[in-house]
Amino acid sequence: MVFRTRRLACASVTALAATALVAGCASGDGGSTSGASGNTLTLWTHNAGNSAELDVVKKIIKDFNGSQDTYEVKLQAFPQNDYNSSVVAAASARKLPCLLDVDGPNVANWAWGGYLAPIDVSGGEVPLSDQLASTVARYQDKVYAYGFYDVALTFFARRSVLNEYGIRIPSMAEPWTKDEFDAALAELKKSGTFEYPLEMGTGGSGEWWSYAYSPQMQSFGGDLIDRDGYRTASGTFDGKDSVAWATWFRSLVSNGYMAKKSGADPNKDFLAGKSAIQWDGSWNAAKNADKLGDDLAIIPPVDFGDGPKIGGASWQWAMSSSCSDKDGAQAWLTFARQTKYFVDYAKATGTLPATQAAARQVDGYQPGGKFNELVEYARTFAVVRPVTPAYPYISTEFEKAAQDILAGADPENALGQGAKDIDNNLRTNNHYAG
Repeated sequence: MVFRTRRLACASVTALAATALVAGCASGDGGSTSGASGNTLTLWTHNAGNSAELDVVKKIIKDFNGSQDTYEVKLQAFPQNDYNSSVVAAASARKLPCLLDVDGPNVANWAWGGYLAPIDVSGGEVPLSDQLASTVARYQDKVYAYGFYDVALTFFARRSVLNEYGIRIPSMAEPWTKDEFDAALAELKKSGTFEYPLEMGTGGSGEWWSYAYSPQMQSFGGDLIDRDGYRTASGTFDGKDSVAWATWFRSLVSNGYMAKKSGADPNKDFLAGKSAIQWDGSWNAAKNADKLGDDLAIIPPVDFGDGPKIGGASWQWAMSSSCSDKDGAQAWLTFARQTKYFVDYAKATGTLPATQAAARQVDGYQPGGKFNELVEYARTFAVVRPVTPAYPYISTEFEKAAQDILAGADPENALGQGAKDIDNNLRTNNHYAG
């Protein structure tokens, strides 16, 4: 195992539903093994403050330990805010556990950095091919992690409000076009009922910006980096389609459709009637349905010209490259791939089941269920964030550029500077070769 010395700046990759700090701030060479003592394997998770999800992890560990007498998995749970810094410190000290969870967008960075080893779970009950594509992490054509669930971005609105103003309620087959969406916002603004008819969570920080808004850039035809080799951002991050998105994004503020910085709880504001349409996620679907009942409209992403897009990938399970008993670690990873655990995760966390078999067993997510369309959004519209070790750096550059644009910066200049900074990072790290 090799931990590469690198100059990748530490950056925060904090999704609204799953916070993560970028790995890639350790350095050094050489190898050692860790994570197991005799037949006892250590497992780390970020769920110390999330009892519902942690209970599922505990159940899988208990079932695995009771199913055989060769291995025993021992749990160590960390508060989410401390988790990734603990992983980075353990990697530097060559003391990683055998098993650990990782936020999906970070997998390429951690694999490149030597933290993770490829896994083979082909003997599991659930084939990887049965999962939502966003819940299986691959890097350089190897599988490094898999997850039990994902989440999906969506618009929420009140049917009664849309009907009152003559606004069509879109479907997956016929999502709003850019022109329709802009016209709807103009109509809602003209009504005088809403100071800001659109709520997009612009008061958030960290990974929310890339997760929530870069799919809209991609729907315009732009992207965060040229995905053909991941060697340059210039011409893509600052290309004409990306600039078109940024210009539109800024117009939401200049036209008074959206606040430059939203309130502390955008979903609470939406439920209170302060906004007519909210760009949010599946994690609030059940709460909104409980509050609004049949008046709730769950709306697919806008097709800005290159098809509707949302972000994909959440927390996933992996094996460390330093694990001294990889057979044992892979035995646990394989054992855990049972439909009942996919079901348990979805029920405990309110997330989207990663397989159709699991979705059929979760109320509301089964075919025809009131939330099943969210599963279909994840299946049909999800785009994983760029699978490159540079992604954490790219994400911070996007956040900076987008915030500057909302504050009034010239879109072409802001994205141009971001592209230059990303390309400089790529060159500094030899384009993350190896």
